[in-house]
Amino acid sequence: MAKKQIVPTKTPMPEQEPGERIHNYEEVPFGFTPEQAMAEARRCLECAKPGCMQGCPVNIDIPGFLKLVADGDFRGAINLIKETNALPAVTGRVCPQEEQCEGPCQLGKRFEPVGIGRLERFAADWEAAQGEAPIPELPPPTGKKVAVVGSGPAGITVAADLVRKGHHVTIFEALHEAGGVLVYGIPEFRLPKVIVEREVQFVCRMGAKLVKNFVVGTSATVDELLEEFDAVFLGTGAGLPWFLNIPGENLNGVYTANEYLTRANLMKAYLFPEYDTPIARGRRVLTIGGGNVAMDAARTALRLGAPESIIVYRRSRDEMPARAEEIHHAEQEGVQFNLLTAPIALHGDAQGSVKELECLRCELGEPDASGRRRPVPIKDSNFRIPCDVVVLSIGQSPNPLIPQTTPDLAVGKYGVVTVDAETMKTSKRGVWAGGDVATGGATVILAMGQARIASRSIDEYLGTGAW
Repeated sequence: MAKKQIVPTKTPMPEQEPGERIHNYEEVPFGFTPEQAMAEARRCLECAKPGCMQGCPVNIDIPGFLKLVADGDFRGAINLIKETNALPAVTGRVCPQEEQCEGPCQLGKRFEPVGIGRLERFAADWEAAQGEAPIPELPPPTGKKVAVVGSGPAGITVAADLVRKGHHVTIFEALHEAGGVLVYGIPEFRLPKVIVEREVQFVCRMGAKLVKNFVVGTSATVDELLEEFDAVFLGTGAGLPWFLNIPGENLNGVYTANEYLTRANLMKAYLFPEYDTPIARGRRVLTIGGGNVAMDAARTALRLGAPESIIVYRRSRDEMPARAEEIHHAEQEGVQFNLLTAPIALHGDAQGSVKELECLRCELGEPDASGRRRPVPIKDSNFRIPCDVVVLSIGQSPNPLIPQTTPDLAVGKYGVVTVDAETMKTSKRGVWAGGDVATGGATVILAMGQARIASRSIDEYLGTGAW
């Protein structure tokens, strides 16, 4: 048998030029052609003990789908992916593959790992191009009813899994569009809304019912849902933004990333004047934070017309939690990085609008609980950065509405719902939780991984009644 020829680098994925894409909201990468996808899939070493699967929170059969793509069996590849992943077009775009499936790739120990995320995206996009995706064969109805609260990645995953088991599922969404953080938080240029809508509609075509504009906690409490449903899954995300608690945060022109991105994404401020959504279009926009959300906000500012968009982060680039690809794209587009910089106050003009961010220079100390080196402010190093819009992107917590209206639902630090990691059961019988509501802000794929654990536990409970 001939020795497999190793291709050391990933097949490049075509994308828009930076100077062009900052003037539109279209997706940045164009995706693979079939020929490019097959070439990339053939880079797989077909290891006897593949590490890639252990790195995947939803346990996709990665070697299996790569082999199918390499052979040109794209239908087989997407069908295999969808056995464990209800949102492949989403995770293929926003998953941190470099830390998960691609991180343990054997090829990556000496060369660039196989572009697993790019190939997952290709398979999902290929299916979409064929027309409406076929519905898998479903078992007879069990008669059991499940309420899924929230239509983000966790909720959609649970709904898809349980519909496939024959249970009746109703998804309750507080907003006017389904998708959760996928539609209000992630910009169009990174995840087009039509893709999210297509994935949600696929779950609905399988049999899930979607109810929008329904706020659990006011429209109905969890206890009231339990009167009608046999089980409840909470996938409400983490929509409560954190603040710096520094002077001036109430000045005009200061946004949380949650508000800024929701206005731009879900309310389509980027399509003004077709959509007359108010949003401050600053000339010098500062985004405070170093995660993926901060990159999204800084890149959105450019597309809203800001000549200057600047990231302000208190650690160095090495400690940034954002994906390397997101930082790279931001740099390509002209986002500036003001690192080792700690904000201490916001200053405004006589009209109450923000004009300057006062900061201290920092140096890195010993690692903290996150494993990253702790920023230590340098005494008397104060300086000011002129600005007219500031976006705070420093983290978020779950909305407290459901815990406040469900007295026997235990919560932990920052209002995160307490769960059993093995089952995702909460302290309340018949109620599960997963995703950001159970972890604080995390990733789409980790939310989906928790959702798959929850769906298995819910299915077992519905079958046995044992808690």
